[in-house]
Amino acid sequence: MEVLHSHSLAQLHTFGIQVQASRMAAVSTADELKLLLSNERLNTPPPLIIGQGSNLLFCSDFQGAVILNRIMGVVVSETDYAYHLHVGAGENWHQLVCWTVEQGMPGLENLALIPGCVGSAPIQNIGAYGVELQDVCEYVEVMDRHLGEVQRLSADDCCFGYRDSIFKHALKDTHIIIAVGIRLSKDWLPKTTYGPLANLNPETVTAKEILAQVCAIRRAKLPDPAQLGNAGSFFKNPIVPQEKYQQLSAVFPGLPSYPAQHGHYKLAAGWLIDQCGLKGYQIGGAAVHKEQALVIVNTGSATSEDVLRLARHIVDTVACKFGVRLEHEVRFMGANGETTLDEVMP
Repeated sequence: MEVLHSHSLAQLHTFGIQVQASRMAAVSTADELKLLLSNERLNTPPPLIIGQGSNLLFCSDFQGAVILNRIMGVVVSETDYAYHLHVGAGENWHQLVCWTVEQGMPGLENLALIPGCVGSAPIQNIGAYGVELQDVCEYVEVMDRHLGEVQRLSADDCCFGYRDSIFKHALKDTHIIIAVGIRLSKDWLPKTTYGPLANLNPETVTAKEILAQVCAIRRAKLPDPAQLGNAGSFFKNPIVPQEKYQQLSAVFPGLPSYPAQHGHYKLAAGWLIDQCGLKGYQIGGAAVHKEQALVIVNTGSATSEDVLRLARHIVDTVACKFGVRLEHEVRFMGANGETTLDEVMP
């Protein structure tokens, strides 16, 4: 297990921006992770654990250690009612989705082509087309950064919310995800009521057909990070009170919306950005994607500052036009740890 110094992160996060970490190492087992965490020199500031770096924006060089989580393995058991998967945090999420469908264990197909590793899924409570991780999550195994002890958290313990979890709050700096438990019911019911999947017949559709449709939709809408650096959806879909929704829908009759909890409504952040005429808008080497306004791309020469300035412009423009404040879904990493757009670009 080699520790590299002053190591470039350009190939280790999907934005592909040229930044460095003061130290970098990869772990393939929980024991290796525990050993690294016991090294005091690697723990100031606290190390950053990443999988594929698919939801990260490095705002500057990272002064701490970056640990690549490469803990692999999928163990399947079953009962009369469900398949139970214990999945290493370093497994590729999309490959897991495809494998489960191919093995006749449906339930993840709506979440196809979401980039990243399995260990990142609970942090964001990833979701797409009417399904979220919390719908299938049975538990999350974590390691205490300071004690090296492993603990299993139930799905309820994870406090899942919209693109949110306990791993963004109380456990953000204290625990590391090493595995995820997934429960796939044998009494499978297709989820086809959301957006473009509504044209599928729920009486006859198969999980493989949903998987293929989701992949086709995402490939048509979202740029491939291997060809054009990006971190997927940059902003969360904002949730507004009913009064604000009614005000906006009266002025903008075509406003896309979805009912949310407690009488609130979820708006489409991409639509809001598009209505501001920002598709293709560029600052330096960073641009709003020409086909999907929710995505900021690295055209090839973007710096962290380019992306930050563009994100600031988008947030301010949408707020001015709609009175709605966008929040970034992408995690921002400063020199010593996680930060926010408002902190680095007030």
